Amino acid sequence: MTMLKLFGILVFCGLLSPSQEVLSGLSCAVSPAAMQNVLSEAILQNGLLQQHLQGLVLPNIMSEGGLLNSPTSITGLHLVKVRRPKLSVVLLPGVGVQLSIAAKLELSGDCLVGLLSELIDILVDVRISANIKCTNYEAGTVQVVFEDCLCILGAVKIKLLSGLLTLSVNEIVLRQLTAALPALLCPVLEIVVNLVNIQLLGTLNAVIPVGTAGTIHYQLASLPFTSGLFLGMDLDGAVKQVGGTIIPHDSSPAALPPLLDKLLMLGLRQSFLNAALTLLIQTPPQTFTCTPEVVSAAA
Repeated sequence: MTMLKLFGILVFCGLLSPSQEVLSGLSCAVSPAAMQNVLSEAILQNGLLQQHLQGLVLPNIMSEGGLLNSPTSITGLHLVKVRRPKLSVVLLPGVGVQLSIAAKLELSGDCLVGLLSELIDILVDVRISANIKCTNYEAGTVQVVFEDCLCILGAVKIKLLSGLLTLSVNEIVLRQLTAALPALLCPVLEIVVNLVNIQLLGTLNAVIPVGTAGTIHYQLASLPFTSGLFLGMDLDGAVKQVGGTIIPHDSSPAALPPLLDKLLMLGLRQSFLNAALTLLIQTPPQTFTCTPEVVSAAA
């Protein structure tokens, strides 16, 4: 899972470059399932989505006809809880990644029918989806673009303490929620995506100390790309000894085998491994005690 987090930014970068079977540099291929695991943990399991949706307030809902033919108004409607959220990822070749979140939103407010006021609870199924892609690569960084956000409502369940809810009120509630929720939920999802992007982008431009021998520095080498079956990226790696001396290594392409049912595949050039091992395995100078008597005896 640590490795998945390390390359988690791929979930946002599906891409603008043509698909390839041969990747250059340190190469990585990530399956949709792996991306889904990373994003589910970052957005759902860590409570990031719930945190930014908590206390979301909806516009008041007004109706001329409702219970007992009296004017009806619903005020103070707010989000109480996000139930059973589920995240899914679909690769869009040439576009990027489509991120979708399905959940049940538990809403609560005050319902006024004529002179009668009581609490109202609403449970609505929603599905929010958006396309996410990477552009403008420069010096190991990319710009993440969030676009084409769509919010679709499903079943709506309304509960009043009195239980006296007419079909007309159900219809106006559904109509008002359909109009209001996309404008409220899409900006929240964009904020969450940007926050996760900031967290994950840092994992693609890192300096790893190797004890006291030196460091290994890697960063994104180009825009990520998609073949339709996986997201791939190339990394530039530099192996430095203490003092800043770079251990050279070949930058020829590294071919990856088919991903098949694997979650993630990482390809390292042999020359890069040699450079890293040179840094890791350093034999210190040895001093041997040697006297003329010892040499004479050996002869």
